[in-house]
Amino acid sequence: MILDTLLINARLMLPQQGLTYGTLGIREGKIAVIAQSETQLSARETIDCQGLWVLPGVIDPHVHFGFGSPETDFLTESRSAALGGTTSVLSFHRSADIRSSFDAVRALMESQSCIDVGFHFGITSHLHVETLQTISHQFGVSSYKLYMMYRGAAGLAQGFTDIDDGLLYAALLATKKIPGAILGVHCENTEVIPVLREPLRAAGRDDLQAWNEQSPDFLEAENVHRVCYFAAKTGTPVNIVHLSSREALNEVRRHRQLSNTPIYVESCPHYLFLNDRSAAGSYAKVNPPIRSQEDVEALWQGVSDGSITTLGSDHVPRKRVTKDKDIWSASNGFPGTGMILPLMLHEGFHRRGVSLQRIVELTASNPAHIYRMPTKGSLTLGKDADLVIVDPDLEKIVEPAALGSYADYSPYEGMKIRGWPIRTLVRGRTVMLNGAICEQASHLSAGQYIHRSPGDMTENGEIK
Repeated sequence: MILDTLLINARLMLPQQGLTYGTLGIREGKIAVIAQSETQLSARETIDCQGLWVLPGVIDPHVHFGFGSPETDFLTESRSAALGGTTSVLSFHRSADIRSSFDAVRALMESQSCIDVGFHFGITSHLHVETLQTISHQFGVSSYKLYMMYRGAAGLAQGFTDIDDGLLYAALLATKKIPGAILGVHCENTEVIPVLREPLRAAGRDDLQAWNEQSPDFLEAENVHRVCYFAAKTGTPVNIVHLSSREALNEVRRHRQLSNTPIYVESCPHYLFLNDRSAAGSYAKVNPPIRSQEDVEALWQGVSDGSITTLGSDHVPRKRVTKDKDIWSASNGFPGTGMILPLMLHEGFHRRGVSLQRIVELTASNPAHIYRMPTKGSLTLGKDADLVIVDPDLEKIVEPAALGSYADYSPYEGMKIRGWPIRTLVRGRTVMLNGAICEQASHLSAGQYIHRSPGDMTENGEIK
């Protein structure tokens, strides 16, 4: 058998084995061979990894493509992702009626993206709940998001009138009826936030810490409790997305002891790397807020003990001009999908001693399992050849222009980070090499839609 591509002199991150010297062969976009280094094989292209690591590509389960430049985000942001070793993303799609809006979004993605893309559906109305079975099977989407932060006045400002506890409970019931489906929830009690916010504004506060104080940890934890309590009553798997605080994480731990209903936790690199005294200021404004250093340490404990299940970037690619305002007026969110792996290598592996296996679980194998992507997430025969060749000792200064995003800033700007990918392959195609998108990939989309059919699963989590 002649392979398409052969990776030699590699340290392969193999499941249950860790870094193992070997050779990996790719044929027709799949991992076709995993062998010892001395095995003689033939291929049309040979890549000498020179002893560097080969990891499964990062799966970022939380991006907002289309919130920067709706017409071109899949073009720019997919390439920004690939620059940092992200080979698959799940982006959010919401509209008044998803039945009539989704085909156009999928077509736009397929015409622009250089990496593989799947979607979550945003649930903001009872119509979405009533049509959930239909749109899930029609479009191959098995995960959804409900926004507790858009209750009441906060929701009306966005045009949402249905978001309350009734919609949450109805969405849980509807999700439960779809085999393998999961409901993600943004947890913040926005009804209390104005009570805390107005005195801060009246006092002239204009700092990142004030943004934390106007939506403190207990408002996140209170919503986490509500979601987990209702999830247990309905028996519906839930995912607490972008969890940011120790108190909220402890609430998850408490509910896990009370119920066998699956409760997954997604956190984000920015909650592990930045605190509310960060010099990034309004560039680090996000919901939920960047928290205290005590919360940062607590979340790292959650990484180590398995309480945190996945990591997502919550990537939003807006321009710097939307951030160059006071803390109350600046836009929410920031870019980050291409920074997940570098930040976890720098802060997790090098500085805190988090095992590489744990980092791979958080960034690849766990999201592949939870979000029903059986061909992705590990270096295993037959899976997609989504690979990242990593130089763990390469140091770079974060420069927004080098990140390739529509956004022209980064909350990590100027920081020296140790550990970067030098080559990214998506289903065997080299998309990024030495910090630049390859010429062919810069003009060719070639990204595929990740169709996740709702249905039964086998005992090991694969789709039947």
